[in-house]
Amino acid sequence: MSTNPPQQMDPAAAIAALVFPGLGHILRKRTTRGIYAAVGVLGLFFFGLLIGGIDAVDSKEDRIWFIGEALVGPVTFAVDYVHQTQFKAYDPGSKEFRTGYPDEHRVKTPNGWEWEKLTPAQIDAGMGPPNTKGLGRLNEIAMLSIVLAGMLNLIVFLDALMPPALKPAPKGAPGPKRELAAAAGLPSGEGEQ
Repeated sequence: MSTNPPQQMDPAAAIAALVFPGLGHILRKRTTRGIYAAVGVLGLFFFGLLIGGIDAVDSKEDRIWFIGEALVGPVTFAVDYVHQTQFKAYDPGSKEFRTGYPDEHRVKTPNGWEWEKLTPAQIDAGMGPPNTKGLGRLNEIAMLSIVLAGMLNLIVFLDALMPPALKPAPKGAPGPKRELAAAAGLPSGEGEQ
């Protein structure tokens, strides 16, 4: 049977953790932990964007992946909004918005942006879509990195919601340093400040 007191939930810290990774810990005066959480979550997120491009976050074509990516927070929805509105266009053939193929480019029409096939001269001139999906497994590795950032942020959120109930140790109580010093046969450091 545990003798630890029950943990008290902190909904304000949990909401802050949803808004920005690590912010819940910072509000609870656990600044170092909050900074480490933010660096870890956002590092994984931006690493995924770096290797997979903006197409690694796609709520329309990769719905299952996006569910895990959304756990990172509002930054995911902002990246997805930019991806859906600035990089995709309507395909008259399939009648849906999608990412462009390497032999297409976006053209502004009265109905909005549409994909149009490039001529060989345009391809030789270097024209193409604003982005394409990563080749091979690179896009999947990027999405996996962003989903891992979301799962890590879920753990950070739960840690902010239910922080550990820590009691300060009484002065002079044996602690890890004193126990290690005693085990090594070193002075216990009683006179240390």
